[in-house]
Amino acid sequence: MGCFGSQNKDSQDESKNQKRRSDAITRQLQKDKQVYRAGESGKSTIVKQMRILHVNGFSEAEKRQKIEDIKKNIRDAILTIASAMSTLTPPVTLGDMSNQSRMEYVLEVSSSPDFDYPPEFYEIVETLWKDRGVQQSFERSNEYQLIDCAKYFLDKVAIVKQPDYTPTEQDILRCRVLTSGIFETRFQVDKVNFHMFDVGGQRDERRKWIQCFNDVTAIIFVTACSSYNMVLREDPTKLRLRESLDLFKSIWNNRWLRTISVILFLNKQDLLAEKVKAGKHKLEDYFPEFSRYQTPVEPGITDSAEIPDVIRAKYFIRDEFLRISTASGDGKHYCYPHFTCAVDTENIKRVFNDCRDIIQRMHLRQYELL
Repeated sequence: MGCFGSQNKDSQDESKNQKRRSDAITRQLQKDKQVYRAGESGKSTIVKQMRILHVNGFSEAEKRQKIEDIKKNIRDAILTIASAMSTLTPPVTLGDMSNQSRMEYVLEVSSSPDFDYPPEFYEIVETLWKDRGVQQSFERSNEYQLIDCAKYFLDKVAIVKQPDYTPTEQDILRCRVLTSGIFETRFQVDKVNFHMFDVGGQRDERRKWIQCFNDVTAIIFVTACSSYNMVLREDPTKLRLRESLDLFKSIWNNRWLRTISVILFLNKQDLLAEKVKAGKHKLEDYFPEFSRYQTPVEPGITDSAEIPDVIRAKYFIRDEFLRISTASGDGKHYCYPHFTCAVDTENIKRVFNDCRDIIQRMHLRQYELL
């Protein structure tokens, strides 16, 4: 820690050294932040939030360009739910058999690659979505692969089908587009420049990450906590949360990344809370060790407004990641966990402000000013 006052030669030399360190910190603050995750964790949504918060959001033209992606989300959602009905064990049948022709339309006509979304498509989707059998299939969506935004957009079909529809920021945040390749976003928070890479999380995308390893300040690792009962698209024998833990472990123990700290975003807290409250898919059925887990006694936990079962679940998942970081920690890098909901702009704003402070402390520690 330095003090400033009248300067003799020694103090002038020290001042120059501090100036050099300060300049180095300033340069370091221009370095890149990196984001990694297993597939469909919500990381791309967080990058969209950065645009909303720090890059003037999305223009009207960009919003209109998202309409086709949103329509595709609706089609993919109803097609996936309908297709699963006959493949589930036991299978699910339509609640109203008069919807059979609508089901055939979805399965045979809307699946065409050049489908152009005629008006009757939306009427059919609205009717099918209300069918008891379709709802039962949706409730069992952990048994097959369904995009998280399915319910959100299927509930909004009446709005999306309007000729003058323009997506809201929430629509854009919810819209699912597979991340393939590497995309970058630049923004500034309180004079600190961030350069964020958005990389695909599916297994076959991870080989591309090595291109981003140079000159990284910190890694933001995003995991979907609600995925504890869901399997990978690429491997139906592997739970997504298990895969995320394995991926986190490989990054944490990577010899090339041993000095790079990880900011852990425990994402999709809203969906995790919904699952826990519903009680249909118990965490201990997928992670047996949860049955022995006790909620830690920490400031802010006991006075939380959340129900105890939700608190216990979210902290169990957090501690599974921290167990990895503490088991092989050598003091050269740190793990900073945060509970996030990527579609909640205020939550991400608050968390990212904390991240900015963490990154600044990293630089102070690196240059021995802290």
